[in-house]
Amino acid sequence: MSLSLTKPPDRAELNNGMANPCKAGLDKFQEWLWPILALQFVLAIAGNGFAIYRFVAHERSPWHSGIIYAFNLAVSDLLYAISLLPLAIYYYPEKDWRYGLVFCKLDRFVFFCNLYGSTFFVACISLNRYVAIVHPFFAHGRLEPRHATALSGAVWLLVAAISAPVLSFSTTEFKNGTVANSPNRTECFGSASDGNLPQYWPYSLFLLVFGCLLPFLLTAVSCGAILHTVLRNQNITTAEKSKVKALVCAVVALYALSYLPFHILRNLNLRMRMVDSKDCSVRRLIYILYQLAKIMVHFHICIHPLIYAALADNLQEYCCRGSRRRRDTGEKGVPLRLCDQAPPGEPQSQG
Repeated sequence: MSLSLTKPPDRAELNNGMANPCKAGLDKFQEWLWPILALQFVLAIAGNGFAIYRFVAHERSPWHSGIIYAFNLAVSDLLYAISLLPLAIYYYPEKDWRYGLVFCKLDRFVFFCNLYGSTFFVACISLNRYVAIVHPFFAHGRLEPRHATALSGAVWLLVAAISAPVLSFSTTEFKNGTVANSPNRTECFGSASDGNLPQYWPYSLFLLVFGCLLPFLLTAVSCGAILHTVLRNQNITTAEKSKVKALVCAVVALYALSYLPFHILRNLNLRMRMVDSKDCSVRRLIYILYQLAKIMVHFHICIHPLIYAALADNLQEYCCRGSRRRRDTGEKGVPLRLCDQAPPGEPQSQG
């Protein structure tokens, strides 16, 4: 008994494929995913790298609030993408983590930190647009770029804090070969080892509620209010309204189709591991769906630059145009500003 507590290889034999027949073949499924992860790494690096270059090289200084949040989102997604490369190499057959315990923990921390950086910066962008479009008088002169910079710093500290437990839970585990000619290998747990799952479970539920559902609620409510305001604006054409509607709905739909299934299936998969279900078909189905949900999250990171560049440009263009039309016609009681930037020739707002 004392040897099993002190030698990881012996302890790991209790959790290998022979001891847990439901796990047979699951590693093989992950190995099939490595080309997808490699492709997503390239796409996300290219897209977010170009977005950062565009912000730095082409956006006039000082940046307004929307650019600050979008820049931080691109940085978060870029760092997220970097964490995919070790994962793709890890899944490359035979699945084996070759980089040690410390790098396993750091890679999982970077993954979690930037995953929730993405969800919170998406919420920040949505809230910023909500205030600028729905409550322009409040935003004018009150919300300045320094506020966006301070809030962005607070978001980074927040996501680092809620991701920090991953450094404790993530671990490596030695696996003996279970069949002939099957090599010994090391597994890097993104969640926790089986023995630590009861302690990890409440933390995972917290991430579901605070890291996923809260930003989703803020994003959905903000986008709904933006859409309601734009559709009621008679100075914006029907075609422009349709385009804004499609973009705003795409933001909410993509969030709902990627982040939500990932978090729900992750917790279902953890629960199946905890109860040690004998129904292997159900356990395998949930595991496969969870892996596919992770792929959806990765693709969301790849298309963020396209969605938010289009959203920012079109909302600003259409709302400012509607504001200028109303002002030019001499209508009274019309907000002078519905977006972050003033029309050409006028002083730029710092909201």
